[in-house]
Amino acid sequence: MTNYKAPSSKNWTGRISEDQQYIHEKIECTSLEDNLEIVQSKSFALLGYACDEGVKRNKGRTGAVDGPNIIKKTLAPMPNPLSKKRHFYDFGNIECLQENLETTQENLSNTVSQILEKKCFPIVIGGGHDIAYGHYNGIKKSIGNNKRIGIINFDAHFDLRSDENGSNSGTPFYQIAKDCESDKMPFHYLCLGIRKDANPKILFKTAKKLGVKHIKNENFNLPNYKRIAKKIDSFISKVNVVYVTIDLDGFSSAYAPGVSAASPMGFAPSIVLKCLQKIIASKKLISLDLAEFNPKYDRDNQTAKLASSLIHFTLSNHNQL
Repeated sequence: MTNYKAPSSKNWTGRISEDQQYIHEKIECTSLEDNLEIVQSKSFALLGYACDEGVKRNKGRTGAVDGPNIIKKTLAPMPNPLSKKRHFYDFGNIECLQENLETTQENLSNTVSQILEKKCFPIVIGGGHDIAYGHYNGIKKSIGNNKRIGIINFDAHFDLRSDENGSNSGTPFYQIAKDCESDKMPFHYLCLGIRKDANPKILFKTAKKLGVKHIKNENFNLPNYKRIAKKIDSFISKVNVVYVTIDLDGFSSAYAPGVSAASPMGFAPSIVLKCLQKIIASKKLISLDLAEFNPKYDRDNQTAKLASSLIHFTLSNHNQL
């Protein structure tokens, strides 16, 4: 795989302890080009998607290509939430070469499938939201067409733009919907945090036509959690596995200034953590990714710390299952 870069231990530094108290002491830098027989099941795998070609094609501000390594460096000094029997691997980064988004997505798909076949839990960090098309296909490749995959997207945007003129960071779920139609499989897609000021009317019409479930941003908050929880439970009950994708530009820029499309009108971390906890507790969550982190526009590593805290929260809660 020519666009693969093996993990670097330089991303994992911090305080030294005697018993792996910090994530940088727990992480195992493991190249996908090595013998993966050493990889243990029921472990966690971090994989970077160093690509912002989709953002560029979508006329967004570029810089997300540098996101994965910055997130790793920010995650490194955090406390280790994992038990001794749980391994945590850094499998390096899939990179985009010569503006070839489609090959990058295909390689991501193959790698995610490989990770799942090792019975590891993939956490993929981007990179633009085109990460979702490759990630989803990796899950599908691993579990087959007989199981229903539910996508839960924390996002301000539907990302259901037509790919008639090519794919980009705004088309992944439309592409998935078309593939589901071709495979004669249902398209299960729930969006949490959708903003009226971030989606033209045509995308609301597309969402309705495709049967997409969503909760608008003005209702996506802790006071409405009971109603949100019911919608999540209903959605999860109809699928076999759940894939969660978190677009960091869905958060208010008060929390996430370093994204491809920042806005002060987004949601707060508290409601995302509450929902994520419920999803993990369902025991159907199979994989997760974070998209659109753009370190070029971050302030004091604020967005990088948010992304790292979301990963830490996932590790902490999933470790208890």
